[in-house]
Amino acid sequence: MSLAVQRVLTATLLFAVATHAGTTLAQTTLSATREQSPSAYPSSGNQTPSFFPLAPGFSLTPQALFDFKDSDIKFKLETLMNILRDSKHESWVLAAYPDPKTGRPLIGAGFNLDVSATQHIQTNPLNPHLFIEPSTSDLWQDAGLDLARLQSILDQFDRDMKTWQKKKFRRKIRTHQLTPEITEQEATNLLRISTLEAIHNARAYCDDFDHLTASQQMALSQLVYQMGVNLEEFVEFLSAINDQSSYRDLAQAQGSIQDGGYWKTVQRTLIESDWARRYTSRAVTVIAMFDSDYDKEPKEAEREVRTQIHPLVAHHRKKPHAQAVRVSNGSHAN
Repeated sequence: MSLAVQRVLTATLLFAVATHAGTTLAQTTLSATREQSPSAYPSSGNQTPSFFPLAPGFSLTPQALFDFKDSDIKFKLETLMNILRDSKHESWVLAAYPDPKTGRPLIGAGFNLDVSATQHIQTNPLNPHLFIEPSTSDLWQDAGLDLARLQSILDQFDRDMKTWQKKKFRRKIRTHQLTPEITEQEATNLLRISTLEAIHNARAYCDDFDHLTASQQMALSQLVYQMGVNLEEFVEFLSAINDQSSYRDLAQAQGSIQDGGYWKTVQRTLIESDWARRYTSRAVTVIAMFDSDYDKEPKEAEREVRTQIHPLVAHHRKKPHAQAVRVSNGSHAN
């Protein structure tokens, strides 16, 4: 039996075992869940999703699955958490507040308060790592918080939304008028478990995750944190990031050992996305981290990406100047 055939058979067996394990897990763990919150990020809509909400009463419990060790990643977990806590990326609000796009309840660094467990199928036969999309209640409990408090916060959020609507809600956030509903430590615990989920799923998205640089691992984890399952629809990006071995084989055949061109291709798939044009400041930081030389010259990597992104421009019709209005009215009077 040839080596190529052996590799295909091995990959197929791993995929079958992984799929069976994910299905078994989804069918054996019970939990109450709420409706899935839609993502605030634009999707391409050019792929059939490989994820779907689980039937009521089922969830994916994270306790045994997020068995994280510092050696699992090349970057420091605290570094990524500090980036996500920064107001330029997510926000840091200790009370429930509406997502700017969807209006659904968030807290802390964008922790979603009403997500149901989702079964997200691993469709890459070369990647043995399973996706995990737990419910809010699963993550909330894993962070050490009481479920009764979660329901109380959601009830208060619903009342506030009816009273204030999104616009007034956002104004209260900017002026720091919301009464804290969780502590700094509790918000940090929620951020940590959400970050671990993002890292876990980043590994499931990229079959060569362990060979990425520290910055590249962090960039991919940020994308998963920000987009969730909507990253599934960035088809060109996922295809490119999982094609590194083929690119390296071609480079070696041509006598080249540099893989900078490969990562430029990966970056290009994100630079040309609507996400990058809509959220330019955030996108520049993340996309630059995929540069193979980012750790040497981070500012230069960001500058290069920034020059390639053309933000969406909202065109607003200017109101006529008051004097022009008076002149116009006068001419009609004559």
